[in-house]
Amino acid sequence: MARGLVLCSQTRTIAKLSFFLSYPKLWFKPHRHHRPCYGPHNIPSARVFCHCVNSQTLNLVDMAKYNEAFSRRMAMAGIKHHNSIALGVSGGPDSMALCVLAASWKTEGLYGVDNSGKFIDGLLAIIVDHGLRSESKDEASLVGNRVSEIGIRCKIVRCDWLNGKPKQGHLQESARDMRYKIFQDVCMQNQISVLLVAHHADDQAELFILRSSRDSGVLGLAGMAFTSQVFSSHTNFCNKDWKNHSVLLVRPLLDFSKEDMYKICQGSNRDWVEDPTNRSPLFARNRIRASLGNLLSGTFNSELQAVISACRRTRIYVDQICNSLIKQSITVMDQGYAVINLKTLNPSKIEDICLSKFITLVLQFVSQRQRPIRGSTSKLLLQYIRTIPCKISLTAAGCYICPAPGSKGFEALVCCSVYCPLPSNAESFRTFSNVEEKHCFSDELEQIIANGRSYSNNNLVTDSSQAQFLDMRSQSVLDEARRLDVISESTYRNIISLQREEVSHFKSKTDEVASGCESKQGTEILLHF
Repeated sequence: MARGLVLCSQTRTIAKLSFFLSYPKLWFKPHRHHRPCYGPHNIPSARVFCHCVNSQTLNLVDMAKYNEAFSRRMAMAGIKHHNSIALGVSGGPDSMALCVLAASWKTEGLYGVDNSGKFIDGLLAIIVDHGLRSESKDEASLVGNRVSEIGIRCKIVRCDWLNGKPKQGHLQESARDMRYKIFQDVCMQNQISVLLVAHHADDQAELFILRSSRDSGVLGLAGMAFTSQVFSSHTNFCNKDWKNHSVLLVRPLLDFSKEDMYKICQGSNRDWVEDPTNRSPLFARNRIRASLGNLLSGTFNSELQAVISACRRTRIYVDQICNSLIKQSITVMDQGYAVINLKTLNPSKIEDICLSKFITLVLQFVSQRQRPIRGSTSKLLLQYIRTIPCKISLTAAGCYICPAPGSKGFEALVCCSVYCPLPSNAESFRTFSNVEEKHCFSDELEQIIANGRSYSNNNLVTDSSQAQFLDMRSQSVLDEARRLDVISESTYRNIISLQREEVSHFKSKTDEVASGCESKQGTEILLHF
């Protein structure tokens, strides 16, 4: 059985494991999906601060319903009231709603307050100041004060852009990577094993349209996972205590809508901020959000979520197959390399989508390059793993793969390629004060994962007939969903229209880039999508 290579079943994603493992403030009464409308060339640099002043709204919002739903999701994740939890907080309506629900859930469990008597024990909000605007420090401080008023202790961390601030084209991606790195670091430093983030159902819908416009497969169309285990890149390669450097990432609000986020803030009389950059058409997610507009209500919304749920069931099935394959055929050595027993694996009897995900997981684990493996590389790996006995060696996705010595080609050895760069930040975390503390931290996370698995085992996808869209691309998924009456003709046409709109915008931008490069360099540019 593979040591260290862990899969989470049901709603959990397959774990990616590691051995390295000025504008004045504007106060107003919000209304439903209120978002300030700015033109693409008239976006203020500062965020808009919103204040709920409608006391009548407080009586109309059923907070008990939201608290009950949140409590169910925490139980599904295997989280108990005594567990230490971190919250990723930006100050927007989503993360403020998360703070409200998490605080209520903690206090409902009668877990009490910390030694200061001011904050709820076992909750820490992590606020990242990206440092990309002059106002960001003051904004982070204000958000910290608002979160503190809920009874949640805060940690504000300012980004340190060692290689310079990211350029416009990579701004959101770079900010996100930095944000999650900080989340993980703070969790490790405070021995917190669970991180909650505020992604919700509308985020899933936007992601579905974005990925389908890029012709994603069914695994990508399944969207964000309810839970996933993430590991820090700071852990040393041969560190035997790599388990102590993982965090369980949980998205407990995936069944909530954006409108729910506003209602929770209003129902609890909590302020939030609106970031105008979230309206900028420069970013694909923002364009899709604007295009979705009023579609995310009624029939369209329910049918789109039904398609996403069906894709998720397919991913659950694939995850279960990969889980079984890893247990049967993988041995992970302390030195960080893996050995695949090809005879036990019997790849000729495994569907392409499952085998491709399996080999991707192994290579990601060894190389710590978490980017997906696509195109010709994926086909090459499938061909290699299906060839028994294997007789050649190759380098792919940051790994060196060759026949294992003495196996006569019936085992394949996967190790980190000499050309695969190690993480730039290879320093270890601060040492724990004692061994008992360290093992307590690790044991808590393992117990949470075990608790969550006991819930998910009741809803396993036992055979491929329950995986409706196995090995399909986006267009085939939509066609099959329409054939099975998962979506109506009108919903089908609306999704196709949204896809084409984004594809058209994406192609026009890449054409501009290609044209600019050609004029400067006089060479032909080949774009891979």
